[in-house]
Amino acid sequence: MSACAPTVTPVAYVPVAVAADRRVEVFNDSGVTVREFYASNVSRNTWEEDILGRNVLPPGRAVMINIDDGSGACRFDFRAVLDDGRRIEQRNIDVCRLARYVIR
Repeated sequence: MSACAPTVTPVAYVPVAVAADRRVEVFNDSGVTVREFYASNVSRNTWEEDILGRNVLPPGRAVMINIDDGSGACRFDFRAVLDDGRRIEQRNIDVCRLARYVIR
């Protein structure tokens, strides 16, 4: 993960009681297109690959992401990179208990 301190914007998430389901709906409520989205196991020192790939997530849209990395881990760090250059990060998110993650 970057040594630079990123710009952090409040992010909301809604917990659910379904354990071990690592599918998370990521909703863009930021008003700006999300061009990259990362979810890295908290035990990693770097960000994994961009989950969106060549796609983007426009404002007001959502995408369902399976965050299972095969390790059995439930705790991940999230990073969204917006079209305006902002990086929004949230750490130690329990993806086994999360149904929806909102980028604000």
